[in-house]
Amino acid sequence: MSKQILVLPGDGIGPEIVAEAVKVLQVANDKFKLDIELSFDELGGAAIDKYGVPLADATLERARGVDAILLGAVGGPKWDKLEPSIRPERGLLKIRSQLGLFANLRPAILYSQLADASSLKPEVVSGLDILIVRELTGGIYFGQPRESKVLENGERMAYDTLPYSESEVRRIARVGFDMARVRGKKLCSVDKANVLASSQLWRAVVEEVAKDYPDVELSHMYVDNAAMQLVRAPKQFDVMVTDNMFGDILSDEASMLTGSIGMLPSASLDANNKGMYEPCHGSAPDIAGQGVANPLATILSVSMLLRYSFNQGAAAAAIELAVSKVLDQGLRTGDIYSAGMTKVGTQAMGDAVVEALRSL
Repeated sequence: MSKQILVLPGDGIGPEIVAEAVKVLQVANDKFKLDIELSFDELGGAAIDKYGVPLADATLERARGVDAILLGAVGGPKWDKLEPSIRPERGLLKIRSQLGLFANLRPAILYSQLADASSLKPEVVSGLDILIVRELTGGIYFGQPRESKVLENGERMAYDTLPYSESEVRRIARVGFDMARVRGKKLCSVDKANVLASSQLWRAVVEEVAKDYPDVELSHMYVDNAAMQLVRAPKQFDVMVTDNMFGDILSDEASMLTGSIGMLPSASLDANNKGMYEPCHGSAPDIAGQGVANPLATILSVSMLLRYSFNQGAAAAAIELAVSKVLDQGLRTGDIYSAGMTKVGTQAMGDAVVEALRSL
């Protein structure tokens, strides 16, 4: 039986980078006889333009019926003046929540060819391989109540709520421990337990889960210190597990250790490893349509898709090797360009990965 992938190009540079990732996926499909079928729909601003909402009910049902989803990016200034409840980002949050995609895996791996592209010294980041496990369907982004209002004295105020249940923390902690068990056997849980009640629960539950993983070394770190340590000595980390907002911020910080956020893929998984795969970067409307965006994060997201949802490790590894070979050739998009390299655009980079994959 064929495997079904729903492709959601999204907004901004989304269609450009997804087009290159789809080319790579199609080559992998033929080369490894994966029997994959693709279908296409819209999410975010493109869905608003087409359907009037950021996530149409029919699109959500299609997403429920496929084996995996490949997403580009959502959002842009075109839709910034819409009511918050119907802006593009609400479609992204809704599909994550409705599909139960609670575990967000964000690897920060420095390709040796890009050591000079990192904002840190090569000796600090050389060999970097961190996995950030971010809880994705709870916390402050989904918490209720939330409100903006005007007080009696005319002053505006707003508030959000940061709730976590024991079961939410327990399941994401297990993902973190499971990932650490097959890597370096070190897990750092990041919270703000010295201030936040939700973090105090988080830490207590993580400690309880740790009893089932005696082979994994557990440490705790406050999020402000974790942000500093990622810049000071990032290779001390193997797997980090944290909540929705902290994971959002720390994974973007970690992206710059690797040279560019354009290099970072991600996977958002449910309890059965059905997932949505997308680059960590946004829609970059300032460069949309110019053909200069880096497609490698989206291409590497395809690799994660094949590994985690389809259990096709050989095909995933081949895509990663193809990316490495292209970097060996000195090809660089603008975000990772350095003197002496060859600057290329989105399509040329995608074509190069396709050719490298075919040659393996």
